[in-house]
Amino acid sequence: MRNRRLRRGITALALALLALPAVPGTAHAEPTYPFRDPHLPVQVRVDDLLGRLTLDEKISWLHQYQPAVPRLGIGLFKTGTEALHGVAWSTDIDNGGAVVKARGTSFPQPVGMASTWDTDLIQRVGSAVGDEARGYHAQNPRVWGLNLWAPVVNLLRDPRWGRNEEGYSEDPLLTAKISTAYGSGMTGGDPDHLKSAPTLKHYLAYNNEVRRDVTSSNVPPRVLNEYDRAAFKPAIAADAATGVMASYNLVNGRPATVDPDLATVVRGWTDQPLMNVTDAWAPNNLVASQGYYATQPEANAAIVKAGVNSFITDDTNAQPTVTAIKQALATGLLTEGDIDARISETLNVRFRLGEFDPGGGRHGGITPDVINSAEHQRLARQAAGEAMVLLKNSRQALPLNPARTRKVAVLGPLADTLYTDWYGGDLPYEVTALDGIRERLGGSASVSGLDGADRIALKDPATGRYVTASGTTDADPVAATGATASLAAQFDAVDWGQGVVTLRNAANGRYLGYNWGPFITRDEQPNGWYVQQQFTLEPQADGTVALRYTGYETTESWFGVNKYVTVGDGGALTLGASTAADATHFAREVISSGVDRAVAAAKAADTAVLVVGSNPFINGREAHDRTSTALSAGQEALVKAVTKANPHTVLVLQTSYPVTIGWEQEHVPAIVWTTHAGAETGHAVSDVLFGDRNPSGKLTQTWYRSDRQLPPDLLEYDIISSGQTYLYSTAKPLYPFGHGLSYTRFRYGQPRADARAVAADGTVTVSVDVTNTGSRAGSEVVQLYTHQRTSRVKTPIRALKAFQRVQLAPGQTRAVTLRLPVADLANWDVTRSRWVVESSTYDLLVGANAEDIRARTAVAVRGETIPARDLSRITRAENFDGYAGVRLVDETKVRDTAVGATAAGQWISFAGSALRPGTHTFTARVARATVGTGTIQVRLGSPTGRLLGTATVPSTGDDYRYVSVSAEVARAAGTHDVYLVFDSALRLADFSLR
Repeated sequence: MRNRRLRRGITALALALLALPAVPGTAHAEPTYPFRDPHLPVQVRVDDLLGRLTLDEKISWLHQYQPAVPRLGIGLFKTGTEALHGVAWSTDIDNGGAVVKARGTSFPQPVGMASTWDTDLIQRVGSAVGDEARGYHAQNPRVWGLNLWAPVVNLLRDPRWGRNEEGYSEDPLLTAKISTAYGSGMTGGDPDHLKSAPTLKHYLAYNNEVRRDVTSSNVPPRVLNEYDRAAFKPAIAADAATGVMASYNLVNGRPATVDPDLATVVRGWTDQPLMNVTDAWAPNNLVASQGYYATQPEANAAIVKAGVNSFITDDTNAQPTVTAIKQALATGLLTEGDIDARISETLNVRFRLGEFDPGGGRHGGITPDVINSAEHQRLARQAAGEAMVLLKNSRQALPLNPARTRKVAVLGPLADTLYTDWYGGDLPYEVTALDGIRERLGGSASVSGLDGADRIALKDPATGRYVTASGTTDADPVAATGATASLAAQFDAVDWGQGVVTLRNAANGRYLGYNWGPFITRDEQPNGWYVQQQFTLEPQADGTVALRYTGYETTESWFGVNKYVTVGDGGALTLGASTAADATHFAREVISSGVDRAVAAAKAADTAVLVVGSNPFINGREAHDRTSTALSAGQEALVKAVTKANPHTVLVLQTSYPVTIGWEQEHVPAIVWTTHAGAETGHAVSDVLFGDRNPSGKLTQTWYRSDRQLPPDLLEYDIISSGQTYLYSTAKPLYPFGHGLSYTRFRYGQPRADARAVAADGTVTVSVDVTNTGSRAGSEVVQLYTHQRTSRVKTPIRALKAFQRVQLAPGQTRAVTLRLPVADLANWDVTRSRWVVESSTYDLLVGANAEDIRARTAVAVRGETIPARDLSRITRAENFDGYAGVRLVDETKVRDTAVGATAAGQWISFAGSALRPGTHTFTARVARATVGTGTIQVRLGSPTGRLLGTATVPSTGDDYRYVSVSAEVARAAGTHDVYLVFDSALRLADFSLR
């Protein structure tokens, strides 16, 4: 069928070409090229335009900023407008690549949007974002491109990841459902006529920030296929995205920027051409920090061949990319055909966006009027409300009765402040929790607000002068010049955890920041890439404090060794000391205690609403992971004091990630969680607290009791062997995956499966009656989990396979039907490198969260029994069943994965291997860069079990130069667990036992 369409397209192109005048007449200002004919098939139009471009023009279009081609009437096209939870920012090519912030509708952070578990709502949000992208594009297409870099599909396996707020869930199914809904909304639902072109971030296995460009994610085949790829595939397969962004990290030893998946696996998920992009500056990393290629032409050639279409590097300066590509062509590293393949794919997306259609195509008429429209504001309020999760509600502390709640103290550092994040736009307006509660209760109620911060002054004992602000511009330095602790010398110190505080000036409301010197009070919020508004007040033995600057990137290469503040001539502040001992020791004078003021306000109120949590620019973000998920000590002290002062305390926890709040769970009557939810946060908070909205959000991540329940190393990507996420963790969580309470109660009936036994290609339909037994209408998210009772391998404790939101009136019962294709029960069989549904009994678990299973049934599946391994065939080393110490590495720089040993005693194992009676030779393909020889021992049963034989591995002088080695082995017929034990650094690609 595809060939027939192509033939028809070629015929149409030929007729169109015949219709063109041989010599343009004077009546035609511009030729009507076939590529501008919307009636022709897209690929025909692509081929026509591609054939009209010069080689130089095609090369120039490999860079992010694809320049205009005036002779063909084509304008500039840029890849990349950030749109994670609303249009966020873009860069202005006409202004040196300056960042331009959007002020459109601000929706909740993605981890909050996902907590709605409402795919219909998320699709509407995506559609609104796509509309606003079109609106901005209509304003200035050179700034606001229609290729949107969203959504982030990376799985939230560890809440310490600095970019946790950008993802959706620790579960691949939920992540896939939400990302597909958001992407479908942004595209407009018709892949042939795109409203915008979403790009999924970041492919692949990317969940750490520290040294992210040089760390390698160790991802065995089962984790790779069942977990990481599983999150990305559905949106691509549903045509809800037009490409992926390669991540910064390495995956199994190979930089993701040149991951061969981009040209093979990912493109195999759809019939539509994809436009893949690098992450910012990642092409340069291949030569610089990663040292993977010796020259940029080699690196750029590899990027093109790996399946990447757009180089995001060197800001708006395309010349380095163009020069390197031309050198690659000249030296035979690339062909023009390689470039044509990538440009053809890019053009396909541009055509589907309507760029070359009259009036910009189907969506070209969207105007800037849609930006922050009243309709979108209402949608943002709904999304923020649905995203809120009721974590605890003892003795029906919530909802609050507005008739009886006439004096409210709204307390905490987020009570009257909304924070944005790096991938959020500027808020067009702000409704804080304090605003929302005041509005809800009206003028007759008394609603007060305090942030609970200590107000302090810092005095230089040597001069008796106070650190004092002089204004709010870059030209107004902060210096130790004040004769008294005037308002300009007072700062509100907010504790964000791990000793980090922000210092907000009491006179001008601006934050103390470094700004590369001098110190100033300019910024309304902590912000910027380096977040230079962070400090630590380090107590000294004499009762004073040293002021340590803790802004990001405080490395010696940026600032030298000096991180501590000293006072110089005229009271000037500078980073003048490398140790606290040599720093100026300031007297810390407490003007007023934040906790004392908050306690007084709480005692005088009917209800205290505490709003505490995180700052997205401080508590971890891009390039910075968290070391702890604990609430800051200062904020925890505030919660304890206020709860003791007023038993009618409600805790609103506003964070970008799960927080360990064991004391709060035990002692605070009611706890509500919201992420940073945008301009409508305060309305959403008041809607939920006063019962105008019955909370229905569910957690998309496990909330742990302490950091000790997490792996010691954030870089542990093998969730199966390490027991991570609700899928494999045996730790008792604080709140389980899928948890979320309601102001009503739901009763589940006995689930009914439409079959007791089913084949591997069948479908199971599970129905369950759900009844609202309370007095309020409410929504429940009914969740279906499965558990495989028997398997060749370790399988999840439980795995989400379907879910459905159901809205029920009081007393109403509805039958919820959940459809489960049996193929969704498949595991990745490492013995044959393919998916397999194993014959087994599968428990079907229906419940309100992963641990609150209300009812269950089971189904017998007639699938496969995985046979014993046949090691007489060439076996890829990466397809082991168990391992210790080894890492997965790149077999070559182009493709395939090997096992890399680094020290003696490391091993890999192959369970249930059938050894034939005549087996007598072990053969392996190996590489060893270091001098001298190494060995591989073949053992049975354990790493120290019976020794069958030992192969000697010579030095090959290069990690990528492989040789075949062999060794005689003792006879050991039968089925055994075979262990390969290494004595030193070497690489093993594959082996056999014959």
